[in-house]
Amino acid sequence: MDFGLVLQTDPPASAVVELMRRAERNGFGYGWTFDSAVLWQEPFVIYSQILARTERLIVGPMVTNPSTRTWEVTASTFATLNEMYGNRTVCGIGRGDSALRVAGRKPNTLARLEDAIDAIRDLAEGREAVVDGSRMRIPWIEDSRLPVWMAAYGPKALALAGRKADGFILQLADPYLTEWMVKAVRSAAAGAGRDPDAVTICVAAPAYVGDDLDHAREQCRWFGGMVGNHVADLVGRYGEHSGAVPESLTAYIKERQGYDYAHHGRAGNPDTAFVPDEIVDRFCLLGPAEAHIEKLERLRELGVGQFAVYAMHDAKERTLDAYGEHVIPALTG
Repeated sequence: MDFGLVLQTDPPASAVVELMRRAERNGFGYGWTFDSAVLWQEPFVIYSQILARTERLIVGPMVTNPSTRTWEVTASTFATLNEMYGNRTVCGIGRGDSALRVAGRKPNTLARLEDAIDAIRDLAEGREAVVDGSRMRIPWIEDSRLPVWMAAYGPKALALAGRKADGFILQLADPYLTEWMVKAVRSAAAGAGRDPDAVTICVAAPAYVGDDLDHAREQCRWFGGMVGNHVADLVGRYGEHSGAVPESLTAYIKERQGYDYAHHGRAGNPDTAFVPDEIVDRFCLLGPAEAHIEKLERLRELGVGQFAVYAMHDAKERTLDAYGEHVIPALTG
């Protein structure tokens, strides 16, 4: 199992770079960031510094979207980083949540996302692609490689991830829901004539190493609110009891009253009071290192190839060091 670190690009950027360096020293192989231009600093600028100051870390957004930047700009940016530092980038992509809604725009359709996945990958690897009806190719790209991993929850998005993406990003760590969604992705991959096992499964969720569970829950309750934004979209699309999505995912948002992105992804978010302890425990990894190892072993058995640690809490350094000392060695042999 690989491990990643996920951060918001809050200023100063130097702190983000130093945490990524610490993660690499502790055995993490991936460095991910949020990508929301209004809420945080521009991640691709910071990736250049992370790559320059690490040796093997692979970097990318968790997640970008097809609208913040034009597809040729996104592809060219990744290819430039690859030319400068070797092929050490990955493109996490989704329909768009905070990046678009904060700017007054709607998330992309799945049809547009599907076209973007193909075009960004092709352009970043030096092939011709169609962008907004125009055929183009970036002529200076030679040996760039860009895996594209897609974030998804709903059945149509899961099917798209299985058909098109190199990896699937699931932003929660509940074993039951993980099993359900991994099966959907792999079934779609097989139906498209792909090798289902070739789709990398990445589970991303807050991990908090410590003995005070009540405090850990309060530090990570924001995550249930963030996931709730996507769940609300699913309920609006499919209905609460449609069977299209497990009720173990949708039921908890009944008391949700709305969401202010000013607190997005932050401990103490006042819009997440509706999230019960049960959801925090299911969606996150909390407690001593041994509890993390036990849950991660279950996820690995379900086919999870990477666990990405959301570290938006007050125990970043302690958690990274505990993973380096205890968790990563236990899961990587």
